[in-house]
Amino acid sequence: MNSNFASIKVIVTDLDGTLLNPQHIVSDYTKSVFQELHKQNYLIVVATGRHHLDAMAIIDTLEVPVYLVSSNGARVHSPQKHELFAFDLKSEVVKTALSVDIDPEITVVLFKESVWQTNKLSEKLNSFQADFKYLPELVDYSTLEDFGAIKIFFSHDNHDKLQVLKDSILAKSSNDLHHAFSLPTCLEFMDKSIDKSVGIQKILEKEGFAFEEAISFGDGFNDVQMLAATGKALIMGNAPQTLKEALPDLEIITTNANDGVAKYLAVNLFS
Repeated sequence: MNSNFASIKVIVTDLDGTLLNPQHIVSDYTKSVFQELHKQNYLIVVATGRHHLDAMAIIDTLEVPVYLVSSNGARVHSPQKHELFAFDLKSEVVKTALSVDIDPEITVVLFKESVWQTNKLSEKLNSFQADFKYLPELVDYSTLEDFGAIKIFFSHDNHDKLQVLKDSILAKSSNDLHHAFSLPTCLEFMDKSIDKSVGIQKILEKEGFAFEEAISFGDGFNDVQMLAATGKALIMGNAPQTLKEALPDLEIITTNANDGVAKYLAVNLFS
C-alpha cells in the first residue's frame, strides 16, 4: 500500500462516467478489484444521480456489500437495501420549477419512487439502463396533478438550451432548489439541502468513519460537494474540461473506458 493512503478506510465512487465503462456496465476487472477491496475490509459507497432501483441493479453486479447514495443524495440505502434516508421535493416546488418556458425539444423527467415520469420517451436515456428495474411513464405535465418527486431532470444535446432553462428556473426557485450538470447534456435540480455529500455523511456517521478517511471519484458537477468533502478526491480523465478547471487542485486519473477507478485503487491501496 502507498503510505499516503494508510488512513483511507472508505471508497466512494460515482457510477456513470466513473465506475461504469462507456457501455454503462461494470467491467470484469473493476469487479475483481472491488471484491478484493471488500476482502481487505474497505467500506464501499456508490454515490450516483441515478434512481435507487436503477442503481441497485448495477451495483448488484459487483457482488459485494455496497452502501448506496442515489438521486444525488435524496436516498440512502444499506447494503441490505434498507432505506436509511429519504427526501422528496414538494409538489408545489416542482410545479413552480416546471412553470417556466421550457423548450419543447427538452426531455423532462420527474424521479418518482417506482417510476420516472417523462414528457417524451428517450432511447438515449433508456440506454443507460442495462436491466430495466426502473420504468418510464409518459405523462402530460399540463394535466399532471401530483408533481412531488425525488429530483427533476432535464436532457438535451444542446448545452446552451439547458443553460437558458437553468437560469429561468433559478430565477423563480433559487430559494428551494440547486442545480448540477451531471453531464453537459443532463441538468438536474435537487432540494437546496440535498447533495451527494449529505448522503455520504449519514453513512460515515453510521459506520463510525470521518470524511478524512474517505477517497472519492467523480466526473460531473453533481460530484463537486462529494469531491470537496473527502480526504482524497480524484477526477476522471473523461470529465468535462470545465469540471477540471473548477477543481484545479485535484489529480486527474485515466478514463472510465480504461478502468480508471479500479486501476488507481489497485496501485495505491493493495498491499
